[in-house]
Amino acid sequence: MAPGALPIEILFPILAIFGIPANLMTLLILSDGKCGLSQGITCYMRAMATADLMVLVFNVIVNEIIMNHFPGSPMNYTLICRLNTFLQGLSLQLSIWFTIAFTFDRFVVICCHRLKVRYCTERKANVVISTVSVLNIIINIPLPFRYEAAYVVNSVQWGCHTITSYHTSPGWTAHRWVTNISTMFLPIPLLLLLNSLTAQHILVASRARRALKVSSSGGAGKLGSDPELKSRRTSIILLFTISGCFVVLSMPITVIHICVGVTQTVTFVGSNSLYLAIRVTFLMMCTSSCTNTCIYALTQRRFREEMKKLVKSPYSILCKLHM
Repeated sequence: MAPGALPIEILFPILAIFGIPANLMTLLILSDGKCGLSQGITCYMRAMATADLMVLVFNVIVNEIIMNHFPGSPMNYTLICRLNTFLQGLSLQLSIWFTIAFTFDRFVVICCHRLKVRYCTERKANVVISTVSVLNIIINIPLPFRYEAAYVVNSVQWGCHTITSYHTSPGWTAHRWVTNISTMFLPIPLLLLLNSLTAQHILVASRARRALKVSSSGGAGKLGSDPELKSRRTSIILLFTISGCFVVLSMPITVIHICVGVTQTVTFVGSNSLYLAIRVTFLMMCTSSCTNTCIYALTQRRFREEMKKLVKSPYSILCKLHM
């Protein structure tokens, strides 16, 4: 292990130790439905927590810890290795697109009042989550077929090695484009567009409401005393913080991926700085799977109260799991 890589390798287990309990706690709290959130937004938040948990299990624990540091583990059997590549890609894409679905739902709530009544419901949220899941499963089905056994010991296939036709086949080229668009090139611009439109609408609506309030109260109205604006402010902070953290933590690996694609780099021999940059940006992307719990705790008072109850009474967690 290179000295420069040591801090990176240490951070992956720390990420798992913090992130997995945090996401499990989030799922338990959201399942109780005591956070004062609508059923629709609760569905999206549960979906995001589940996808983040999958990222930590399959991309961090299985791939970065077990497969890298325990070469004799059954996880390195070719069949299991190929299955894990499917689950890695699926979990990352679900984490991305559930965040986009949540952002779009909030965009509709704030900017599209006529559509809000029909779209922002628990039933529609479940339909969107199911559709996103099915589409991403279909996109990732070819991933296990990208690999073959790296070597065979006593008739047992070990490891995963990219098949020769992966870099030359038109079918695999098309699949790479679909994967790159859905994972790298489309999500961040889409999130930025939705947030910019939402922010623009909020500014216009807030100015109009402030002017109306001031004129109706003879100039004595205060913005902070408006419950409608307070509720909207809380929702906006939650939306912008979640999508903003995702963009900040995911953009570096997108930039690196574009640079690697433009330069057509296929090996990292003699390019330790590029390899380290990819490792750091991948760590940042995995870190985004741990941030939502912190965001909920910072922005949602009722979520903080439920989290304190769970921390103070661990026995209640066992009761909830048993039920």
